[in-house]
Amino acid sequence: MLGRVKCAVAGFMGGIMAGGSSGGGCNPGSELPVKFPYMRPEFLGLSPDEIECSADHTARPIVILRETRRLPWATGYAEVINAGKSALNEDQACCELVIARRRPMSYCPPSTPSKTPTAKRRNSLPNGEGLGLRLDHSKLGEDSEGLVFHYWALFDGHAGWGAAVVASRLMQHHIACQLQAVIEILRNLSSLPPTVLGEEPDTNPYLQGNPPGPHRSLTRAASLRGASGAPGSPCNTPPPPRFYTEKKIQHESLVIGAIENAFKEMDAQIEREKQVFHITGGCTALTVVYLLGKLYVGNAGDSRAIIIRSNEIIPMSTEFTPESERQRLQFLGFMQPHLLGNEFTHLEFPRRVQRKEVGKRMLYRDFTMNGWAYKTIEEEDLKFPLIYGEGKKARVLATIGVTRGLGDHDLKVHDSNIYIKPFLSCCPEVKVYDLAQCEHGADDVLVMATDGLWDVLSNQEVAESVTTFLANCDPDDLHRYTMAAQDLVMRARGVLRDRGWRITNERLGSGDDISAFIIPLMYGNHQP
Repeated sequence: MLGRVKCAVAGFMGGIMAGGSSGGGCNPGSELPVKFPYMRPEFLGLSPDEIECSADHTARPIVILRETRRLPWATGYAEVINAGKSALNEDQACCELVIARRRPMSYCPPSTPSKTPTAKRRNSLPNGEGLGLRLDHSKLGEDSEGLVFHYWALFDGHAGWGAAVVASRLMQHHIACQLQAVIEILRNLSSLPPTVLGEEPDTNPYLQGNPPGPHRSLTRAASLRGASGAPGSPCNTPPPPRFYTEKKIQHESLVIGAIENAFKEMDAQIEREKQVFHITGGCTALTVVYLLGKLYVGNAGDSRAIIIRSNEIIPMSTEFTPESERQRLQFLGFMQPHLLGNEFTHLEFPRRVQRKEVGKRMLYRDFTMNGWAYKTIEEEDLKFPLIYGEGKKARVLATIGVTRGLGDHDLKVHDSNIYIKPFLSCCPEVKVYDLAQCEHGADDVLVMATDGLWDVLSNQEVAESVTTFLANCDPDDLHRYTMAAQDLVMRARGVLRDRGWRITNERLGSGDDISAFIIPLMYGNHQP
């Protein structure tokens, strides 16, 4: 009780400062053990009492970094719990430096659940310990056989915190593991990645891009015509190729592929380990990786990242919702109608079709259409639409409002045996930003946050808020980005009034969990 009183006071002051050690968690309603206990981000260092304090749905204190703590690049972070939607904060965050050492992919063990006691199991990959993946700052200059990357991530949980906690602890290790097989290629930027691992690229200008073997020789018809390069032709010099048959793959494509595969491996691990661990719900995932001068932003869900640079806003992610992915979902329902369980239709209508409208012509659209047309209503059209509602109220199979993320393997339509997972994708969209394209100033930042922020603030409002706040701070104050994150979260949360949480112009504030990183980009220009 005393802790909650302290929280209430701190909440009205604008935020609480984090410190102490990580706390534990419980596992109601399941006989299986949890893989990881409930926690707040490890870098906050919250004590169990502070974790309980931060979960006050009435005061909703904003949690920030203690001034004595530092994240890479002086990154700022702030978070606040929801207004009562769930008992605990289902957002999770991670920020650290990770090293991927030069080892074959076979070194990465499968994450199949094991009966091994927890103390021993923590020295294998699924728990992210013992692989040397986490960076030892004291040996940074000595490591000549690995790649160091900066990593930031946000995971927005739903239907429980389990999947978000697991992903926040393990995703970076899956990315490191995927990068291990291509370390040597990534370190040799002067040569394109070989098509076949272990083979040297062919540098012959006449054969560049053409497959080895018989395909390099002239056709019989060309030889009979005495074409240049034929045995009986005046000149035996091979002609330049008329077209290339081999794609040129860039190095950044290997990093993108590593991140994409890491998301898939993370999702597969959650599915396997649900057999022996109690892992609740699912989560969206937004990750940022800084590697070799570039930022790689991977998003699966409805969180968002933007870059604010010299008053310019650069979107670095796309939200994946039932509306934005309507055509993909409808196509799946059309191709595999059994997934709809004879209860849903893949067609979309402006509203539910009523029985009295059978035989009439009504507006509709399917996966081939961006526009609308009229069709004659049939009995089949009386089924519930696969996608129903609009905006934040749009749902897939009347259940879930996001279409990409991790987990949700057991999620079903209410009171049915229709699984929703086949319609959900764990594959991220990865966008790349080259930090070398310009010299960034102290106020140029990347803002990444869960949907609790973006539900009430636009890109423009966020950019104005962050830019204005940083302009009034001492450029040499490394804590300025944390304070800017706190101010941003406070603007989205609003102030508690008689009619609930309110923000500017008496608009409704966010009642959702909010987590936000503010990452200054100038440090990326000075990395070796």
